[in-house]
Amino acid sequence: MEFNNNKAIYLQIIDLICEKVLKGNWSEGDKIPSVRQMAVELEVNPNTVARSYSSLQDDGVIFNKRGIGYFISENATSVVQQFSKAEFMKNDIPRFFKTMNLLGISIEELSKIYNQQIN
Repeated sequence: MEFNNNKAIYLQIIDLICEKVLKGNWSEGDKIPSVRQMAVELEVNPNTVARSYSSLQDDGVIFNKRGIGYFISENATSVVQQFSKAEFMKNDIPRFFKTMNLLGISIEELSKIYNQQIN
């Protein structure tokens, strides 16, 4: 994984796991890699992965079965969707609309492009 220097690594690991949940790569009830396995795979410190897992556990995305490992929670997909949507609306949409305004892109023009992309 290529890490971005503008965002903490543990947050990027959270994003990676959330993306896997949203894409359906990891489904509810699936066992995910252990902290050590994930650290080796991503070439990061195990403490960084542990911090990511702790945050995801606090948010209800994953849960730990002591001695067995971490698993994707039952409502993980909806939790991740709600969290990601709120983050997108707070951070990305304002920048997007500011750029649209600066470039003179109308909602109609955007709608046309959007409809071409989904068809």
